[in-house]
Amino acid sequence: MTALASTTVANLRDLGGLPLPGGRTVRAGLVLRAGQLDRMDPAADPVLADLGLATIVDFRSEAERTDHPDRVPAGVRLVVADALADTIRTAVVRGDSDDRPAAAQLGHILSDPALAEEHLGGGRARSLFAQTYRALVSSGSAVAAYRSFLTELAAPDAGPLLFHCTAGKDRTGWAATVVLTLLGADAQTVQEEYLSVNPAVRAAFAPLIDGFVAKGGDPGIARAVIGVVPEYLETALAEVDEKFGSMEAYVRDGLGISDEAVARIRERLTQD
Repeated sequence: MTALASTTVANLRDLGGLPLPGGRTVRAGLVLRAGQLDRMDPAADPVLADLGLATIVDFRSEAERTDHPDRVPAGVRLVVADALADTIRTAVVRGDSDDRPAAAQLGHILSDPALAEEHLGGGRARSLFAQTYRALVSSGSAVAAYRSFLTELAAPDAGPLLFHCTAGKDRTGWAATVVLTLLGADAQTVQEEYLSVNPAVRAAFAPLIDGFVAKGGDPGIARAVIGVVPEYLETALAEVDEKFGSMEAYVRDGLGISDEAVARIRERLTQD
């Protein structure tokens, strides 16, 4: 995977170049991941201009999209695929607005150390993220979101596609895991790619983290929220195994993606 030195998009990465069995690799320039795109500006950013994007898939919640709307280049199609809508809706119905997934409210959580301690202290951050990762596999909104994502990748006329959330680590990380596993990447490659975003994510959110700690916030909470750890990914993979038995069955039976569509994805995204 190649980290791209964009000046207007944080955590921009091309899955191209990652190793696959038989000496094959992921084809470059076709499937890319990133954090939020509210500062995206191809006119001022030659890295973006060279990508020739055709489609952007946005996994964020309605509130995130409202607060930081994507700047979509002319001619690029935007697909909204809110992966955590059901989880957020459940919290709101219960009246627990602050129990929305941490992945969908990073700025809000780290703006208030007392709030963060109340909801995420004592090791609860990792537990709540584990719940979020199970929801990314099994909730109705996540199923619809990742079905839309893979459908876009499988379209016969698909061009370069960029998928993202806010930090580009959880919802986006799961999407990358699904794609790489379908392409045949081994477990080590999948995990290394998943964890490789940590430096970029922490750099992008460094002002927020520093401000949180300066106000008395627990650095351990900040580390758990701004970053990913192996156990988050392991939780989602275990959910796949428990509910479906394999990634292929999850994609076929859970997401409703046909074997023919998976074959098109594999053909498009791999090279010798």
